[in-house]
Amino acid sequence: MILVTGAGGALGRLVAAELAGRDDVVLGSRTARSAAERRVDFDDPDSLDFTGVDTLLLISAGYGEDDVVVARHEAAITAAERAGVGHLVYTSLSGDGDHLPYALAHRWTERRLRRSPVAWTVLRNGLYAEFLADIAAPAPDGTITAPLGAGRLAAVARADLAAVAARVVSAPREHAGRVYELVGERTVGGAELAAAVGGAYVPATLGATREALIAGGAALPYQVPMLVGTYSAIAGGFLDGAGIAENALRALLGRAPRSALEVYRAAAGTAPGHGHRPAADRAAACP
Repeated sequence: MILVTGAGGALGRLVAAELAGRDDVVLGSRTARSAAERRVDFDDPDSLDFTGVDTLLLISAGYGEDDVVVARHEAAITAAERAGVGHLVYTSLSGDGDHLPYALAHRWTERRLRRSPVAWTVLRNGLYAEFLADIAAPAPDGTITAPLGAGRLAAVARADLAAVAARVVSAPREHAGRVYELVGERTVGGAELAAAVGGAYVPATLGATREALIAGGAALPYQVPMLVGTYSAIAGGFLDGAGIAENALRALLGRAPRSALEVYRAAAGTAPGHGHRPAADRAAACP
């Protein structure tokens, strides 16, 4: 049996679609709504019953302070060990994101897996192209003010990452003990994003962006540095894929990756104007 956690989230739903039609797949979510689903709430260890699970896809358990996320992942891994799960596949963060404010919980989880008797595979996902549509959403006139500077991002389509995850959990033994870097092949920058939506790129400063996030009131205190740190990393050129020794995306997909710019254009077309989406939603879009 394959169990997919976080099946109610954006990535989890896409993985579920990739695995649709199989009778050996169970979907885990906070609120199970059918016989094919199982309640899996990382904040409730009693719900973490992985009995009969051969392969567990542990989709990173949401945004939160580091101690919260670490506790969730510890509970999930411990439950997997207790239930005798054969293989655990974890969706982590790309290696060039080590300095990001939300990287610590990912790296902690990778270390924890290395100490586990359960076989494991780590999928180091790059930042989603759809995430750009949140943090660099155009205003109604197409203007993008996100403080990306002259930096570029090796963004990757969420659907491609879901396809990779589905392939790996379908044949986990082939990927045991592997850490796969999964980032976009073609980088995108602020000017290209603006051109894609017929607007102009007029980047604000990091300070002005921080003030706007605080004044907007939608961001929890810990989310502000998460978002500003992401902008800073992109602007500084740290997330352009140059620091990735081997990008496994194309090989694991078995085809060319989707265009991040096209994914952004489609997602930005449905994003709220003025670049203002609740900060909690933007933070949740991080891998």
